Amino acid sequence: MSYVEWTGEQVRQMVDTEQVFVAYRLARKELDERFAGALSWKAVGGHAYLYRKKSGIWKSVGARSAETEKTYEQFQAGRSRVRERVARLTGRLDAMAPVNRALRIGRMPQVTGRIVRALRAAGLLGRAIEVVGTNALYAYERMAGVRIASESLATADIDLLFDARARLKLVAESVATTGLVGLLRKVDRSFEPTGAGSFRAVNADGYMVDLIQPMPTDRMTRARRGRIGSADDDLSAVEIEGLAWLVNVPRHTTTIIDEKGYPLDIVVPDPRAFALHKAWLARRGDRDPAKRGRDAAQARLVADLVTARLPHLRFDDPALSAMPRALRALSADLVAGPASDEDEDGLTPGW
Repeated sequence: MSYVEWTGEQVRQMVDTEQVFVAYRLARKELDERFAGALSWKAVGGHAYLYRKKSGIWKSVGARSAETEKTYEQFQAGRSRVRERVARLTGRLDAMAPVNRALRIGRMPQVTGRIVRALRAAGLLGRAIEVVGTNALYAYERMAGVRIASESLATADIDLLFDARARLKLVAESVATTGLVGLLRKVDRSFEPTGAGSFRAVNADGYMVDLIQPMPTDRMTRARRGRIGSADDDLSAVEIEGLAWLVNVPRHTTTIIDEKGYPLDIVVPDPRAFALHKAWLARRGDRDPAKRGRDAAQARLVADLVTARLPHLRFDDPALSAMPRALRALSADLVAGPASDEDEDGLTPGW
C-alpha cells in the first residue's frame, strides 16, 4: 500500500495545529504591518511632534495635540495587545510540536521546512517560486488526508520552480541584492553554489537546492531573467523542457507540518498536473531508467489520490487546458482501475 489513513487522534491533532497556526499568522501579520516600526515624541524648534518610524525612516505625524496623543496611546496599547496574543500563540505552537512528533504527523525534513519558510517570509513563495518534485507530495498527502509511504518521499534535495514572469518589486531589498543564495545562507551558512552561474546550491550535509524554470516557447526571444538577486554568486535557473505546463496550471497553498512538529505553508502545482508531468517524464527515452521508474510510481500515486480522495479535481477540467491535449490524454492510463479483483488492495498478501 503506497499510503494509509491517518488515525482519528492524528487528524484531531493536525487540525488543531493548523487552526492555531492560522490564528498565529493573522496575529503576526497584524503586528508586522499595522504596528510595524515605532512612535516617538521629538522636540523640534521648541515644539513637540509625534514621529512614526517605519522601514528605518522617521516621518512626522503631527504636532502634539489631543489627537496625536490619542494616536500614540492607541498605537502603544494596540501593539502590546497584539504582541501578547502572538506570544501566547507562539507558546501553543511550541507546546504542540513535541506532541506532533510523538504522533508522527511531522513530515517534511527540517531543513526543507526552513527553506520554504524563508521563501515565504521573503515574499517569493507563491509569487515567483513554487515547490515541485518529490517535496510537493507532502502537500498532496495533506490535501488527500492520507500518509504516503516513506519510500515515496525519500529525497535529499528540493526543486524550486522559478516563474520569470513574476514581478519582484515587493521583494525585500536584501533578497533583491543577495538573491536565493543569500536567503539559503540565512537558513544554513554552509550553502554554496556548485559553480559560477550554477542552478544548484549544496550545504555541508549534501542537501541540494535546484532553481529551475521552463524553456521559452520561442528560443529566438530575448533571454529572460534567470536570477532572483543581483549578486554575482546567485543561482541562475536552468531551463528544463516541460516545466511550462506546471507554471500555467492552478497553484495550491497547503499547510503541512515539518519533522520537528511545526506547521508551515507550501505552494505547489495542481496535483493533476504533477501526475501528468511525471507520467510524461517516465515515458522519455532520455530519462535515467532509475528516475523513470520513480516518476511512473509517483504519477500513479498522485493520480490515485486525486481519483480516490479528491474527486472534485477532474482530469478533464478546463483549468488544465494549458497542458497539451496529448499530455492530458495520459490520464486515461493513470486512473485505470485494477486489472482483476485479485489485484485490489487488501485481497492479495504482501508477498
